[in-house]
Amino acid sequence: MGIKLINIGFGNIVSANRIIAIVSPESAPIKRNIQEARDRGMLIDATYGRRTRAVIITDSDHI
Repeated sequence: MGIKLINIGFGNIVSANRIIAIVSPESAPIKRNIQEARDRGMLIDATYGRRTRAVIITDSDHI
């Protein structure tokens, strides 16, 4: 069966079976989720200083 990996850019990959949702970072609830994840230490920033184009929510509660 094998693990499927998704390239999210800049050499970063995510396991496809761990992804719950891919959402826009523009809405207020998602911005709140991002801030809460940052406070809990569960935010993984893969933007390398560039603009965030999508937010990936995983089953391990990482954003």
